[in-house]
Amino acid sequence: MSEQIREVTSVSWFGRIKRTVGGVLVGLILVVAMVAVLFWNEGRAVTTARSLAEGAGAVVSVSAEAINGANEGKLIHVGGAVSALEGLSDPDFAISAEGVRLLRNVEMYQWVENSKSETTTKLGGGEETVTTYSYAKEWQDRPISSSEFKQPSNHQNPSMEIASRSFQIPEGRLGAFVLDEPVLDLIGDAKSLTISPNQLSAIQDAHSGTERVSVVDGRIFLGVNPTSPAIGDYRIGYRLVPLGDISVIGQQSGDGFAPYQTLAGDELLMVDAGMVPAEKMFANAVSANTIITWLVRAGCLLLLAIGFGLLLAPLGVLADVIPFVGGIVRMGTGLVAFVLALLLGSATIAVAWFWYRPLIAVGIAVAGLALAYLLTRFGRRKVAAAPQSGATA
Repeated sequence: MSEQIREVTSVSWFGRIKRTVGGVLVGLILVVAMVAVLFWNEGRAVTTARSLAEGAGAVVSVSAEAINGANEGKLIHVGGAVSALEGLSDPDFAISAEGVRLLRNVEMYQWVENSKSETTTKLGGGEETVTTYSYAKEWQDRPISSSEFKQPSNHQNPSMEIASRSFQIPEGRLGAFVLDEPVLDLIGDAKSLTISPNQLSAIQDAHSGTERVSVVDGRIFLGVNPTSPAIGDYRIGYRLVPLGDISVIGQQSGDGFAPYQTLAGDELLMVDAGMVPAEKMFANAVSANTIITWLVRAGCLLLLAIGFGLLLAPLGVLADVIPFVGGIVRMGTGLVAFVLALLLGSATIAVAWFWYRPLIAVGIAVAGLALAYLLTRFGRRKVAAAPQSGATA
């Protein structure tokens, strides 16, 4: 069982009030920043949508077997198998493979600090926080500095001497076309590469360290006992982006591809795994743009709510002189912060629509006003008809 350390800290009511003043400043900055990001996001979404529509109307599908000079500077769509003039290798461990990119993922067995805090409000507005620190040994792919632990003694992590790396071919081929780094960087779909025990001898010869080397579960293990790892042991796995069919949309530039500058504003250079028609690639890009737009909207609304919560936080602290009253006030300020975030966020998006899409925005506004007018008129007629029906009865 891991060792636990318990720490108790207290903050007075006046100390909490001072702390919330700083929170108000952070909240104000957060609100202003999120309004700016929301406005920018609507413009980005419009520019991307228009650029994709422009590209979909201009793209020309061509064969990968030969380069047609008449297409120079045009937006083209090409599909085919990727080939490489040379293989991939990790010289540190003599791992070789045929593919576009070889990814080395290095993990080191380290101490990890976990903390859990429980805060209670005392009568008079003071606050007491009990924090429990615990330590566990875990595989981590990044170095963890034990000097920042609450209790660094007996939980020392060594420096991480072996790092994760990526090895990529400098150049590839798609039929007659050359694939340079910007295009190769867009090829994904990495798959796990299993290391065989038959490779152990070559790995041992290549490794310059003093650790014992073994192959376990398709990965390289550096340490004495794989079944009982010690702090500082390494576990190294690989993933490979294989050679295979891809589809590219970009500007034909000599015998290669370059980003295509649209009149709408965005540059277009897209790569999909497999033989994907141009229409499908653009449809996928449109869907991705929609998803990104809504994710940014949701994230901004959440951060707006947090910002307004920080602005209203002093009210809860002031009411904490009587703890249960402070809890009620915080529930109220939380609801107010949520409503304010929705109102300001929606208003910002609406203003951005009028700014970036005036025709659509005006059309929606006119349609909304017309609908409101018709509903109001219909309601008045029903009200006017009601007394006549009663008199007849």
